[in-house]
Amino acid sequence: MNPVVAALLAASPWIAGPAITMLRVRRSRDLSDLPPEVGASAPLVSIIIPARDEQRNIESCLRAALGAAYPAIEVVVVDDRSSDATGDLARAVAREDHRVRVIDNPDLPEGWFGKPWACMTGARHARGEILCFTDADARHGAGLVARAVGAMREERIDMLSVAGRQELVSFWERTVQPQVFWMLAMRYGGTESVNRSTRSEDKIANGQCIFMRRDAYDAIGGHAAVKDQVAEDLALARRTFEAGQRTTLFLGHRELTTRMYTSLAEVMAGWRKNMFAGGRESMPWGRFGRIVLPALLLVAPLMTLLPPLALVGGALFGAPPWLVLGSAIAVVAQLVTWAIVYRWMEAPIPYAAIFPLGATIIGVIAVQAIARGARVEWKGRRYLATPPSRNCR
Repeated sequence: MNPVVAALLAASPWIAGPAITMLRVRRSRDLSDLPPEVGASAPLVSIIIPARDEQRNIESCLRAALGAAYPAIEVVVVDDRSSDATGDLARAVAREDHRVRVIDNPDLPEGWFGKPWACMTGARHARGEILCFTDADARHGAGLVARAVGAMREERIDMLSVAGRQELVSFWERTVQPQVFWMLAMRYGGTESVNRSTRSEDKIANGQCIFMRRDAYDAIGGHAAVKDQVAEDLALARRTFEAGQRTTLFLGHRELTTRMYTSLAEVMAGWRKNMFAGGRESMPWGRFGRIVLPALLLVAPLMTLLPPLALVGGALFGAPPWLVLGSAIAVVAQLVTWAIVYRWMEAPIPYAAIFPLGATIIGVIAVQAIARGARVEWKGRRYLATPPSRNCR
């Protein structure tokens, strides 16, 4: 076989795979393309913020939510047994604005994870026709609520989730976070791949911002339906879809901004919590999918590292010319891919050059997550995640 042809064939997975993913991602709808008007009789929207040890974020989160260009909102902060000043800071804002209420979360019941329990508490105190569950590290744009409510009314949507912009500030955020979101893009594609799928295992939501009609939420039992799921947002989307309700995902890079983590320790702890125990909920093929999940978690970083390792190894120890050329082509394709990913995530493009470091950290997180299995630790609490149970269609 011609060496150039052999090299191109060897590099083809690193050329074709990203190209297919990018084509799928391009098929997405952006919430910002919708008008920020809802017409007459705007329904009350209850913005529910579960907050545990969020003194770094809670005030700016509240200020952003209260800046909504929407006439009928209330904000319910659920102080989930915080050990810092989260509750005090939230109550200070509540004294300034009557639309804010702060609720102390009752003790965590047996069998519940913390976030679903805090969300359920907030929903019980909410008065709105539409519930908006949002994280304390999320920042709403002024038009977010109006555009979301308008879309729900116009398109008869029961659950609408928004995938916003990830704010990447520190070196480690910029190194690791794009790798995780690229893995999600490879699994799910764009919003329309998710929205048009008729299988519940292809449904996903972003827990940083979920709008639900109150009647749809109550119909599935609220967060009680996902009380023991670490990826409660994804599970909630599936349960809603399986109940015959309409779920929709939108992009919203100009409507929602989130800074999930600020350090390498936070990045690793956060994704270690979700990658295996939560990843089981994202797998198709039922029991078989959950069995092969550990292997797939390891394959992703290994496939990223293989071309640069093969290129260096071939240059140092000798290898057939076609293999060295194929490795070089694959590395160039990876650099182009990561440059596009970083541009899409509005992060500095030069970070694309250190993609092997990000893949190495993802591999370490995957090994740690697999070793922990169903055991989850987060913000001083320990849980045992139960396998997902559902009727996939």
